[in-house]
Amino acid sequence: MWADLIRALALVCVIEGLMPFIAPQRWRDTMLRLAEVAPRQLRIFGAVMIAIGVVVLQLVHQL
Repeated sequence: MWADLIRALALVCVIEGLMPFIAPQRWRDTMLRLAEVAPRQLRIFGAVMIAIGVVVLQLVHQL
């Protein structure tokens, strides 16, 4: 179980690192725009992303 968690976190690091590696200026501009977004909107976005992730994990688990 711990190995799966570590693999998942490593994959998150790889995915999160793609944009700064491929397009650093565009990533920086996006982060600056995100800094101007209201905390409530960011929280809602985060909740939606969590829900999508849970649904996708359930779908993959059922295959």
